[in-house]
Order: sequence, then structure tokens, then C-alpha cells
Amino acid sequence: MSFLKKLFGGGEKKSASSASVEEVTYKDFHIATTPMDEGGQFRVCAQVTKEVEGELKKHTLIRADMCSTKEEASSIAIRKAKQMIDEQGARFLV
Repeated sequence: MSFLKKLFGGGEKKSASSASVEEVTYKDFHIATTPMDEGGQFRVCAQVTKEVEGELKKHTLIRADMCSTKEEASSIAIRKAKQMIDEQGARFLV
């Protein structure tokens, strides 16, 4: 039965790294990359935060992109987060 769980994705837990790989500040936004380990590959993921009117707003960026290394996933996450900031400003923050 465990073979079937692994085959259909039920046996492996998806988890974000507990510590960020890279942190940068871009246009008053703080970007902390947190690639998600998924069976030997890493999903592109980052936390984007900014203080807006005294309140800390954040957005978790999770992309479908998979990479072979944490560093590659981190680099792509930063590029994608910067692109979102340039296109949407603070509108995407919750």
C-alpha cells in the first residue's frame, strides 16, 4: 500500500525549508526565499513582506517551477518576486 501512496503522491510530505536561503530588500519590500523540498527537487517559494501604514503585510509566493538545487530555486524566486513588485506594487500583499 505504501508503494501506491508514493506513486500517487500520498506518501511524501511537502515542506518548506525552515530557514530562508537568501534575503533581499527591493523597493522597500523584504524578500526571503524558502525553497520547498519535494522529493529531491525544490519548488520556487518566497515570503514577500512590507510594512504598509504601520501594519506588516505579507504574501507567500509559490510557483510550479521545480529546480534541482536550492540556490537555483532561490534565484528564480527573487526574480519572480521582483517582477510581481514591479507589476503590482503592494496590491498583492495580504
